[in-house]
Amino acid sequence: MLLIAGLIVVVGSVVGGYLMAGGHLLLLLQPSEFVIIGGAAAGSLLISTPPKVLAKLLAQCRLLLAPGLTAKDYADLLAMLYQVFRQAQSGIMTLEPHFENPEQSSILSKYPRFLARHHSVAFLADSIKVIIVGGMHPHDLEALMDEDLQVHHASETSPAGALTKVADALPGLGIVAAVLGIVITMQAIDGPPEEIGHHVGAALVGTFLGILMSYGFAQPIATSLEHRVHQDGYYELCIKAGVMATFKGLPPAIAVEFARRVLPHDVRPSFEETERLCRASRSEQAAA
Repeated sequence: MLLIAGLIVVVGSVVGGYLMAGGHLLLLLQPSEFVIIGGAAAGSLLISTPPKVLAKLLAQCRLLLAPGLTAKDYADLLAMLYQVFRQAQSGIMTLEPHFENPEQSSILSKYPRFLARHHSVAFLADSIKVIIVGGMHPHDLEALMDEDLQVHHASETSPAGALTKVADALPGLGIVAAVLGIVITMQAIDGPPEEIGHHVGAALVGTFLGILMSYGFAQPIATSLEHRVHQDGYYELCIKAGVMATFKGLPPAIAVEFARRVLPHDVRPSFEETERLCRASRSEQAAA
């Protein structure tokens, strides 16, 4: 919703100020300028961006219209991790069936929002499987998990980087449209002043559109994509902190506390809330 509100504010402020100054809105409607700038920007994006990154860019832009991870999502994650860590106390090998087929797991299947995050499922599953295999020191496992997180972060931020490059090019593309407008103006230089003024105005609209599309739309959207990736990254950091604490032999409740402490304050459950979650999970497992 903030994305839509922000776009409305940008358009409303620019158009409103233009009209307040006595401008005529129809003069800004220059389809040829939109075609030149928009088409060139789309073409440069296609030239410079691999298909997988383009698909991911479209998917991430759609996700911007949906709310991100909430405190409830992180509370469910902590509850799920607590149950996994308690199961590990019965022997780390007892976790293998849960991660060989997560959808059929008696623990993981209760958390569809977690299962929908395929990278998070794979990250937790691969880390648990490494612990099951054995022969690895805690600092080596931590380095391995950090490498996984870095690769994933680089992959997830590549769409924002591609969009940023297009945003940087948009003012230049606006100048291209303006130069073409001047060429057309020179062709009509012997015409009436009204016609010349119309062509010059259309050319200047090209420069205006290029700058507005860059700083008013493309760059803010790219920044928003980066923020969303950064915020979502806490989900895997939470998993990493809990798994590392468990691998070092800490009790499940303490391991969950390590996981809780890496979360931002706006989505971090309180200590008391986490304790209630763990108590409810313990009662649920006992009943099962």
